[in-house]
Amino acid sequence: MNNKTVLVTGANKGIGFGIAKHLGLSGWSIIIGARNEERATKAIADLQALGIGVLGWVNIELKDIDGIERAAKEINERFPGLSLLVNNAGIPGDMSVDSEHTTLGDIRETLDVNFIGTFALTKALIPLLSQNGGRIANVTVPSDISPYWHPLAYVASKAAQNAMMGVMAIEFQQSGTPVEIFCVHPGPTTTDLNGNMALPGFHDINTVGQKFAELINDGRNHQGAFIELYPIVDEGK
Repeated sequence: MNNKTVLVTGANKGIGFGIAKHLGLSGWSIIIGARNEERATKAIADLQALGIGVLGWVNIELKDIDGIERAAKEINERFPGLSLLVNNAGIPGDMSVDSEHTTLGDIRETLDVNFIGTFALTKALIPLLSQNGGRIANVTVPSDISPYWHPLAYVASKAAQNAMMGVMAIEFQQSGTPVEIFCVHPGPTTTDLNGNMALPGFHDINTVGQKFAELINDGRNHQGAFIELYPIVDEGK
């Protein structure tokens, strides 16, 4: 029997909270990955008030590689049934500037968190996920560049995540590793990351969270896939 235990990073707010909520409502046991105990505790209380089973929280700061190793050790010890990792946490970088005015510091910081930190956590948890025939879902954006929205630091960090997913998917298949990895693009969503932008075609975290949970629970193999939950922005509606 598949043990439905999921770790969602950045689950204390935004899309991460929506994902945790709707996976929980569909029967998954939730582990909250967060940087702040107060916000994690509030998220746990809000989820439990909905009758969702929350196993606890783990302090995950993606820019702290040593901390990630400690978190992975804690997860192995406390939650040996982990069967799904949702890599959702990330930072926006400076979205207000074009590439010419993007600082090297901003590029480095955004890559450190969104790519290197995400890779480090994923790498550390692959042995446990492999034991449980588990899955890895990265919340990301397309590598193709949109003419409407293209903040360099953020898009580059997510393109690196997409490349990581593609390489790992091929290697898992070639080596017979029983882990499935894929990427999910939620589409335009109103969150803190974009200053709670709400334009035509944007969705809220509940809509995205519910559709994400439906994808996770669809019983299909999505190895190596890039899945868009809401790929088209129809400004006529």
